[in-house]
Amino acid sequence: MGTRPNFVKIAPVYSACSRRNLSQIIVHTGQHYDSKMSAVFFKELGLPNPDINLRVGAGTHAEQTANILLRFEKVIPKLRPDIVIVYGDVNSTIAAALVCAKLSVPVAHVEAGLRSFDRSMPEEINRLLTDQIADILFTTSVDANENLLREGISRNKIYFVGNVMIDTLLKFLPLTRKMQSNKYPAHYALVTLHRPSNVDNNVTLRNIFESLIRISHKLPIIFPVHLRTRQRIDCLSRLKNSRSLYLIKPQKYTEFLYLEKNATVVITDSGGVQEETTFLMKPCLTLRSNTERPITINIGTNILVGTDSRVLEQEIDAILAGKLKTGGIPPLWDGHAADRIADILMRYSK
Repeated sequence: MGTRPNFVKIAPVYSACSRRNLSQIIVHTGQHYDSKMSAVFFKELGLPNPDINLRVGAGTHAEQTANILLRFEKVIPKLRPDIVIVYGDVNSTIAAALVCAKLSVPVAHVEAGLRSFDRSMPEEINRLLTDQIADILFTTSVDANENLLREGISRNKIYFVGNVMIDTLLKFLPLTRKMQSNKYPAHYALVTLHRPSNVDNNVTLRNIFESLIRISHKLPIIFPVHLRTRQRIDCLSRLKNSRSLYLIKPQKYTEFLYLEKNATVVITDSGGVQEETTFLMKPCLTLRSNTERPITINIGTNILVGTDSRVLEQEIDAILAGKLKTGGIPPLWDGHAADRIADILMRYSK
């Protein structure tokens, strides 16, 4: 694993495997290396410190992937694992899977089969290649199964287990009931923003921020600023002048879950947030033209708004007028996905 979303996904699987006495070694690639995005999550989620940290740090997609390949390749012969589990769609995912494929070590991919059908997204390439390499593919939804079958993956490799992110959400949700905050308004929009397509393009970024400022005049905004995004906001001082737009540091998992649960609406470009808001039945407006999680639209509360500020503001006005999209909870998003994964791994090990 290497990034914050990976940590949230691995926590329930690690726990479920531990209860079955499966021996586990945690390898952290160091893709997210800042303490706010890494170390603090291990402690909060109840994960032990990584057994191995490759410390690859920052870099381009190619640099990160190459460094993980070089460093992880030296680790595998020493550990001699029976199977390696990779999570999600980040550079750590594909790099670890490639090393295993070259060294003939079986790979299990948690969150397999998700597709945006947009190959300009680095994550889409990571997803496609990892699924071709993997020996066991754990999916979160039926449409993911269909994607894999269409791509020629053997049905015998595919296991529909549900969503491990929801396992973690359900475990920590009760803690948010005890939390209170007088720092923010009673009604607010929660914003997350980090994808290169939004934050690396100056024109797109400026348009999104100008739209957020206008929205904040109608509904206050709480914006935990991702480290990647903070480095790219050249108009940060302008935003600070808005009294109804709260720029805050990245939050711990439980703190963010509290903000998410109590928000009037969530504006995001994050895949995981689309899933969490669907389970929480919170209106979600996704600042992307596509999503690899269409179930959050077909069944859940998610709406794609692209980067058109007019569409975003129209949807906000509709929500404030009480015109909410109602949704349901997808099948097997029940808090037991990790148990299903661990049971399958037990059978595989035998």
